[in-house]
Amino acid sequence: MLDDYNQVWNTQSSNSSESMPLGGGDIGMNVWVEKGDLYFYFSRSGTFDEHNTLLKLGRVKVTLTPNPFEGKEGFYQELKLKDGYVLVGQNDTKIKLWVDVFKPIIHVDLESKTSIKMTASYESWRYQNRYPKGKENNANSYKWAPQGELIMYKDSIAFENNGIKFYHRNRENTVFDVAVKQQKMESVKDQMLNPIANLTFGGFIKGDNLKPDGTYLGKYEDTDFKGFNLTSIKPSKKHALEIYLNTDQSDFSTWNNGLKNLISANKNTAKQAEKNTQKWWNNFWNRSFIFTQKNQSNAKDSVYQIGQNYQLFRYMLGCNAYGKYPTKFNGGLFTVDPVYTNKDLNFAPDFRNWGGGTMTAQNQRLVYFPMVKSGDFDMMKSQLDYYVSLQKNAELRSEVYWKHNGASFTEQLENFGLPNPAEYEWKRPADYDPGMEYNAWLEYEWDTVLEFCQMMLQQKEYAGEDIQKYNQFIISCLRFFDEHYQYLAKQRGRKALDGNGKLILFPGSGAETYKMANNANSTISALQVITESLLNLSGNQLSKEDSEYLKAFQTRIPPLNFGQIENHKVLLPAKTWERVNNSEVPQLYPVYPWGIYGVGKPDLETALNTWKYDPDALKFRSHIGWKQDNIFSARLGLTDEAAKYNTMKMANSERRFPAFWGPGFDWVPDHNWGGSGMIGMQEMLLQEADGKIYLFPAWPKEWNVHFKLHAKQNTTIEAELVNGELKVLKVIPEERKKDIINLLGKSEAEKTKLN
Repeated sequence: MLDDYNQVWNTQSSNSSESMPLGGGDIGMNVWVEKGDLYFYFSRSGTFDEHNTLLKLGRVKVTLTPNPFEGKEGFYQELKLKDGYVLVGQNDTKIKLWVDVFKPIIHVDLESKTSIKMTASYESWRYQNRYPKGKENNANSYKWAPQGELIMYKDSIAFENNGIKFYHRNRENTVFDVAVKQQKMESVKDQMLNPIANLTFGGFIKGDNLKPDGTYLGKYEDTDFKGFNLTSIKPSKKHALEIYLNTDQSDFSTWNNGLKNLISANKNTAKQAEKNTQKWWNNFWNRSFIFTQKNQSNAKDSVYQIGQNYQLFRYMLGCNAYGKYPTKFNGGLFTVDPVYTNKDLNFAPDFRNWGGGTMTAQNQRLVYFPMVKSGDFDMMKSQLDYYVSLQKNAELRSEVYWKHNGASFTEQLENFGLPNPAEYEWKRPADYDPGMEYNAWLEYEWDTVLEFCQMMLQQKEYAGEDIQKYNQFIISCLRFFDEHYQYLAKQRGRKALDGNGKLILFPGSGAETYKMANNANSTISALQVITESLLNLSGNQLSKEDSEYLKAFQTRIPPLNFGQIENHKVLLPAKTWERVNNSEVPQLYPVYPWGIYGVGKPDLETALNTWKYDPDALKFRSHIGWKQDNIFSARLGLTDEAAKYNTMKMANSERRFPAFWGPGFDWVPDHNWGGSGMIGMQEMLLQEADGKIYLFPAWPKEWNVHFKLHAKQNTTIEAELVNGELKVLKVIPEERKKDIINLLGKSEAEKTKLN
């Protein structure tokens, strides 16, 4: 079934926007054939420059003589999902492109029935300094507020040992230094993690039968570049091109030696590496899947499409399984020339909107939450460890600004743990709290880190993993709320708590939407769920002191807020708020991600009323980008609505590759669009409450599906639904079969009565 979802193209592409994603380990490529030449961009996790732009590593062009791609007939380009590679061919010539999952090496293997000559060219637009202007700085951390003229420094590129060496080494002064000064953190600067100082990244391109063959200048779309040719010494029926990559925060000679060692250690190992890589992808696909179909003609079948795009997007996530940094919500490793996303942005291919080293929590969580039910726990490490690595910097913020404990994480977070400098704002009132962002959208939004705490706890809840390394991090995040809101209350009056001994979470924020909020429900539900889960899952690993602290903190968390709309009890966004700034629906966060309400849980009706009657929830409803209506409706057991919003969200994108959605609110490909789509489909198929596993809680009876998903207590469920009948049900471990309740075809009223 997976093979049905392979993307097969029988015509060449007109430009880079019609490219196909390829990758593995922590490398992403965009592959396409244009005017008879094979091209690919290649990117890698963590290649941040001085200004925190996530730089591509370059573009490769492969030209063959005589050229098999010249005729119109017989061309094909296929993404082979099962084994994780791309095959391009025509006229007895085929080229296989694949990435080693375990080592940072890209392989291009050509086979032909006749001897042909190959020229592989490395094309770089960073052969000279570039001077980003205006909107172009949205790709870096300065965004709309660069301090003086910025220089995008050139890379070093040269022929060496019959190959091409290329690298970027960050200059001494970086945006880290600028932000630390701007945000008055100099007193602790030497204690802070700085991930972009001394960073060097790049690699080496070579092939056994290749030699340097001069350079040339050119222009692709809007960007000038310099090309460096490697040409075959003699025509051959076989050619192999290899690109070795290295990223290291060290001095240059250490980086250089690392690259040399990578090359020498991998002589004659490609065959075995290819086997290992294929095995990894085979296991990846066996771990989890959702195959769907409604009727037999795939082309027009919207249900087939959502299954296809679920698999294609999960494949793209798999391409950064082991990155040092999480997969970025705003394009991942697969962005291309920006003019194809917005015709007015004629910038270099490094461009993406919303920054390179800026990890926006509300967006990132949607990229990573689907990995829980797909069982991709190994892939979640880069996102979770990213936060843990910044714990010290976040605690230093609390110490420097407010002299209290706890890790203070903001919503728009740089990869060094401080707020984005542009969002922090340069033009601030002199007496404004230096720990605060002077920003209408982001002020007082500290609670988004708690969703990553949730993912840390789910590693144990679902996979039984040891999460001791996360316990102190989670406690520090909770402690921030406890100490900071007592600190703020004491600024206003004599008492630290309200008349009931509860924290006063004011000023707070209901996502980016309900601002200057008092006791936002999204924050309250997060604090309640995380504290309870931590005590349940890690209780026996915590010190007596930590355990007692958490139990006492639990008593200080305020209760959720309810209201009435047309005589229906509803969840409110907060006790009170002053203004509405965005279009998220945090009044439904107690449904998702916090799971206080849902199928099989108490008082489902209150959550359903909120979905049906809250005027903002109705006004903001949409399937685009990070919108979560497809998830809320599935969690509430609303089959028709879940079918509608998930079909719209996971429909083919407007681009040649069906899962390159966007830009939505962000960029192309929009990874929080795909991630929220995956979550919605999973929730339609499988939910849990109080040890019970609900099958098909919001799945239409007439949609055929074969899926394998993960549940709590190391459980996997594989089920096949054909023409409204459950044909296969495999539950591992077997004893959990008794916990399964099949809700296929059950009415909303029946689901409401489940608890």
